[in-house]
Amino acid sequence: MTEKNVAIVLSAGRGKRMNCETAKQYLMIKEKPVIWYSLQAFEQCPFIDEIVLVSGERDIAFCREQIVEKYGFQKVNRIVAGGKERYHSVYNGLHAIEDCTFVYIHDGARPFLTQEILLRAREAVREYHACVVGMPVKDTIKISDKEGFGVQTPDRSLVWQVQTPQVFAYPLIRKAYDDLMEALQNGLETVITDDAMVVERMTEQKVKLVEGAYSNIKITTPEDLVIAENFC
Repeated sequence: MTEKNVAIVLSAGRGKRMNCETAKQYLMIKEKPVIWYSLQAFEQCPFIDEIVLVSGERDIAFCREQIVEKYGFQKVNRIVAGGKERYHSVYNGLHAIEDCTFVYIHDGARPFLTQEILLRAREAVREYHACVVGMPVKDTIKISDKEGFGVQTPDRSLVWQVQTPQVFAYPLIRKAYDDLMEALQNGLETVITDDAMVVERMTEQKVKLVEGAYSNIKITTPEDLVIAENFC
């Protein structure tokens, strides 16, 4: 079977911490919307075959006309509506894929994805079936209690800040998400913040950490846009 790689680019969030009516992924960096940079990285990657763009339901037409068609993204073959939470959006993206070997799940508000990162992720997912991009933390990390007092200081050499893309064998991540959604419908109460957590909670598969880049930031606050201008 020929290897097929599909990217899911998430663009459904509204970015409340940006304090702006425009969703953060559509704000401009150097005359291009934030989402353009993520899509361009996958568009230029020779081993990515297709891109599924997950947007807010009310933004589908905008994404098609003002992002995909305007900038000529040929690999975006489907735009689907996201959901209430991030994991709902990923679930919808996974179900929009008909046939796939590996899936690359990436936040559209993380514009500085490089070809080197994608190559490292590809090598890792081929060997380990599940991997996430990230970087070792630079600062000492404290674990606090509910009152805000420090209760634990983990070994900094073992702590990573997780980024995207997060890359998985498609059958693995598809089943993990299907099982998660069924469990949630049956009353499971849990906080899910990334795709690796879904695999860790719903399967016995270990997730390999792969070096990303400190520049692979997520646009979350107005200060991030200032930093982003310097990376372009």
